[in-house]
Amino acid sequence: MKTKNNIHASGFGSVRTTLSARHAPRLRRTTLSAAVLALACNGAVWAQEAAAPAEGASSSAAVSSAANNTVQQDTVVVTGSRTQTKASKSLTPVDVISGQQLRSTGQTNLRDALVQLSPSIGHETYAGDAALLTNTLSLHGLSPDHVLVLVNGKRRHTTANISLDGGLNQGATGVDVDMIPIALIDHIEILRDGAAAQYGSDAIAGVINIILKRASHGGEVTSTTGQTYAGDGLKNAESANIGFNLGDKGFLDLSAEYARQNHTVRTGPDDYFGTFPQGQGYYNRILGDPSATRESVGFNAGYYLGDNVELYGFGTYAHRNGSAYQNYRPPSVLPSIYPNGFTPQETVNENDYSITAGIKGDNLFGWSWDLSTTYGGDHDNMGMVDSANTGLYAAQGFTPTTFHLATVSNTQLTNNLDFSRAFNLPLLAGPLHVSFGVEERRETYTVGAGDLYSYLDGGAQALPGLAPVSASDTSRNVFGTYIDLATKITQNWQIDLSGRYEHYNDVGDTTNGKISTRYDLTPRIAVRGSVSTGFRAPSLAEEYYTNVNVSPASAQGLLAANSAAARLIGAQSLKPEESTNYNVGFVLQPVDNLHLTLDAYQIDIRNRIVLGGTAAGADALAAIEAAGLSVPGSVPLSAVSASYFTNGASTRTRGIDLTGTYHTGFGSFGQVDWDLGVNLNTTSVRDVAKNANGTAALNAQQIGWLTTSTPKNKIIIGGTWHRDKWAVSLHETRYGSTSSELTYIVGPNAFSTTQFQHVENAARYVTDVEVRYDVTKKFQIAVGANNLFDVYPSKIPYVNQLEGVQYDGYASNVGINGGFYYLRARYQF
Repeated sequence: MKTKNNIHASGFGSVRTTLSARHAPRLRRTTLSAAVLALACNGAVWAQEAAAPAEGASSSAAVSSAANNTVQQDTVVVTGSRTQTKASKSLTPVDVISGQQLRSTGQTNLRDALVQLSPSIGHETYAGDAALLTNTLSLHGLSPDHVLVLVNGKRRHTTANISLDGGLNQGATGVDVDMIPIALIDHIEILRDGAAAQYGSDAIAGVINIILKRASHGGEVTSTTGQTYAGDGLKNAESANIGFNLGDKGFLDLSAEYARQNHTVRTGPDDYFGTFPQGQGYYNRILGDPSATRESVGFNAGYYLGDNVELYGFGTYAHRNGSAYQNYRPPSVLPSIYPNGFTPQETVNENDYSITAGIKGDNLFGWSWDLSTTYGGDHDNMGMVDSANTGLYAAQGFTPTTFHLATVSNTQLTNNLDFSRAFNLPLLAGPLHVSFGVEERRETYTVGAGDLYSYLDGGAQALPGLAPVSASDTSRNVFGTYIDLATKITQNWQIDLSGRYEHYNDVGDTTNGKISTRYDLTPRIAVRGSVSTGFRAPSLAEEYYTNVNVSPASAQGLLAANSAAARLIGAQSLKPEESTNYNVGFVLQPVDNLHLTLDAYQIDIRNRIVLGGTAAGADALAAIEAAGLSVPGSVPLSAVSASYFTNGASTRTRGIDLTGTYHTGFGSFGQVDWDLGVNLNTTSVRDVAKNANGTAALNAQQIGWLTTSTPKNKIIIGGTWHRDKWAVSLHETRYGSTSSELTYIVGPNAFSTTQFQHVENAARYVTDVEVRYDVTKKFQIAVGANNLFDVYPSKIPYVNQLEGVQYDGYASNVGINGGFYYLRARYQF
């Protein structure tokens, strides 16, 4: 005889498994008292004395109603604390986003779905060049490098593809979340609070913990297709997920995904080299999304060796081919090969992978324990097609049109050993939960040179390849240890203390702490707060990457901060960033079915790593040439600049987060689940460092990227109506204003690095809608539109429009593609 049990293993997603009567009692004892409490945060284990969910509770952390899949508030979360808690009882703000919510956005990649669902998450609307080929996100208006991404509580490796242009993403090598199959995701927990003292480097803005499915049976197949109102940017995504029962002792959950997107083009008329007739291919197409094809697979597995021990593992692999248009070259550049001009395309051939293996138990001399190893990496072959080396052609009479520009790759090997136990002590209203552990991590970063003709004689048009002098093979070792103490002082007063020490063999030691507390004034009103210190070590890419980026009218060099070439224009060795975070908030339930949270935060960052020290003209050219790089002679000397990464500023970010949900029933007319999300955010530069030459490390444009390039506010309001087989989701998002200091393209200040044009981007409203219908109990179809009313950002002035680029990609508050409509079909089995 078979019995069905829903098992929720915190930190490792949900389990819906069929267990024999013989195994059910044993697994209930181990899973619902210990494995349920398995710590996802850095792999430690919840104290075995903590209470387990009631039998029959939903297995998803985003608990769903059987009738309508609406997300409930009292859900178990595993991010932000090392003791089991519910989202509504958390000491720090944690949002839970379910798989159903991700699907209902109609987005075919995870990053854009999260941006649409969370007011605190954003991304650059047009990252530019190689950064277009990687999808990273930001939290609270800080850099992608300030967000720590976990999968099942284990640290995820970052991308190897560094963002080369300016803007908020300058120098970022954040985690590309799109390399994880959406079909494998059970839910996502977003910690909106600094957590470096708990998790280590990169968690200054917060933590995103992606929890994978743990299904032992059933599955689904989903297909989504759509395109922009303009008729380009066709996207389609196919995904499949299936769960297997491993001899009634475990599970294996498998997912696969295929996603394809075509180019979009939003460039205006190009008056820099003359107006070219659009529709015949002779125009600039640089402003828009790249084309990309992505295939990804993933798994999550667990197997019980006995009452107290479980083997587990999970992993992902993704391959992506992508290409992004570069600036158009007119016929005069190389008429013998391209009589009509040409548009180079930068390409990437990328392989991304991660695998975790571990073993954990709940009774080693009374301690819960978890031992795990995670190995992951990203390998990118960068290329250029439809291009030419004009300097080579002038010197030798020939040129290739396809180039290998460089190879960039990174790896991360992380080993964790974690322990946890609860002690009953006198005078305390609850057990004292003690958690501690160690982490050892090895990181590598490798840069390989391009082919000879990609860099010789000025190199490939659009982006010269890396010369051997720019190649590097670097690594570092990190050792960390932490301790965490959590308890109840009284029945209504909770407290959590965390401390962490880490040693980097390249940048030294750091020690950080955090205190979080919560007091329940009444069953419906609670106040909570936290104070913490944090840090972010400079990435190996920020320390060692060098290149030069060339357009028809300008050239920008990026020099390794620790190189002799960078020191010519004032560079110094990088230090870790340091932060102090404050958070205070309220949790309110004024009436039944209405849940509200209001949190205010302040994040002070010292020694912030930014792209700075910009030099122009002869000094810049000399530094670029000292790095072994070259600039084509066709680029005017006044349009040559060089920069490096530096600890250039101290910043303060302040803001308020407001979230709310409300459930209303209308009898035979259905029910509505309302939701509200508000983020108010502002960043100021409190101090600008001086470089070794005594000049300011940042100019007005670079300060603007840090302070005004993200919306001052983002408001999401809407809800989902359900009735019988129908559901309609409708949300309105207001993106607040942004501003930039833009480079002049024409006039007496053209390409100046000291004089800029101040430009405001007005607030915008975007409407998203989806209609779903359950054809059968297993088959659902949906139609929807993102940006229903085809809203675009403000256009920038003519004097700042380089080669037809009519939107400010660094600071546009909404996307540049306009409206997008789609159709989705889903079959569950």
